[in-house]
Amino acid sequence: QMAERRRGLAGRILRGLRLAGLAWAALTLLTGVAFRWIDPPFTTFMLTDRIGALFSREKDYDFSHDWVDWDRISKYAAVAVIAAEDQTFPHHRGFDFKQIDKAFADRERGRRVRGASTISQQVAKNIFLWRGQSWFRKGLEAGITVLIETCWSKQRILEVYLNIAEFGRGTYGVQAASRRYFHKDAAKLTRSEAALLAAVLPAPTRFKVSAPSTYVRKRQAWIQRQMYALGGTSYLAELR
Repeated sequence: QMAERRRGLAGRILRGLRLAGLAWAALTLLTGVAFRWIDPPFTTFMLTDRIGALFSREKDYDFSHDWVDWDRISKYAAVAVIAAEDQTFPHHRGFDFKQIDKAFADRERGRRVRGASTISQQVAKNIFLWRGQSWFRKGLEAGITVLIETCWSKQRILEVYLNIAEFGRGTYGVQAASRRYFHKDAAKLTRSEAALLAAVLPAPTRFKVSAPSTYVRKRQAWIQRQMYALGGTSYLAELR
């Protein structure tokens, strides 16, 4: 009798987990489609950071996020993040398989694994998922990336990314970063300032816009060269 109760309880738990999974999938699908037109009010990364800072009583934590539409963002900023993070962004369908192959090759050789996530993948995980690495989370990320690439335009994906990317502890979005570090709106960012913001994206809590290290300055200069090589702001005409 005890065994039957345990089996019954296990069955109820499994049914509950399946229902929860289906509910999450339906909610993700609906919001993923809706965000084609509606600006995401927050992301899971923002939410977890704010909750973490609250529970750890982080006194110097200062959250800042201010959404701005595409037409109010410097085109230098748009080109800078493409140059820094995903130079094939206008042409792929959510995944850069060449970079993925390189990442696997580096892992097999025992080298430091380079980032292979596209801008589309970063949007997917920032809005809907959580920090960390696991095959389960990567699978969810891949599915959401396909949804975003199917429903959104490339310009919309880039607009959302520029508004949710973290540019420093508690500083989310290019408008908040521009205000905090350069005391101006995102529309007025120069090529050099945009490249500096993009330079910290791999590790925005370790690299500092306000106090750039030698490495960050070198990366800033490299990004500016890449922006020029891509064709500058004219490269944005390739977005679909």
